[in-house]
Amino acid sequence: MNNFNFQDKVVIVTGAAGSLGSTVAEQFHKAGANLALVDLNFDKLQNESLKNASNVHLFPADLTNEDSVNKLVESITKVFGQIDVLANVVGGFKMGPMVHETSVADWDFMLNMNAKSVFLMSRAVIPHMLKIGKGKVVSVAARAAVEGKAKMAPYCVSKAAVITLTQSLAAEHKHNNINVNCILPGTIDTPQNRADMPNADFSNWVPTVDLANEILHLCSEQAKGVTGAAVPVYGRS
Repeated sequence: MNNFNFQDKVVIVTGAAGSLGSTVAEQFHKAGANLALVDLNFDKLQNESLKNASNVHLFPADLTNEDSVNKLVESITKVFGQIDVLANVVGGFKMGPMVHETSVADWDFMLNMNAKSVFLMSRAVIPHMLKIGKGKVVSVAARAAVEGKAKMAPYCVSKAAVITLTQSLAAEHKHNNINVNCILPGTIDTPQNRADMPNADFSNWVPTVDLANEILHLCSEQAKGVTGAAVPVYGRS
């Protein structure tokens, strides 16, 4: 058990089939939340350990597509009646060539996955939060958002966009009882990262549960005075 209480709250977790998203879902479930778990990979989502829980519903969706997002949010509100929390966890990383060798397709892929998905989900969900007079939005940016790296420009730019979008949304809704924040993970300890970097010291990486707990904290009443923040969660990485 964690120390958070999300009883009677409706929480959307995007990217819920991934390593971080599944951990975020588990932590919210332990805290008593009603969960809408969203992922493009529905087959993987159906393997979720929470899939049979009575207060958990699974939703396949392409979060880079406007129609898909609008239909998703409509379906979630039909099932649960309201939306209290949006955890924008969906995203990805792809190492690339130098900027002058980067294709438009690779640029669009990163911007769509990491930034457009947050924009579309936030745009679709916030009107429902305005109706109930409250809400929490937390997105996942990255440490790379605050310092450009060689051969990572599309990724760095896409995550920087998440920070700026977070700040703009927070400014727009600071008087509407809607808190909007993001976290900046360092290197996350996931099976994929271990496979990609087998010689690294995994003990210095950030466990997914630490990131999940910071997301829950920002979505909790303990953080009601925090909005527009980009919170570093680097561990020792």
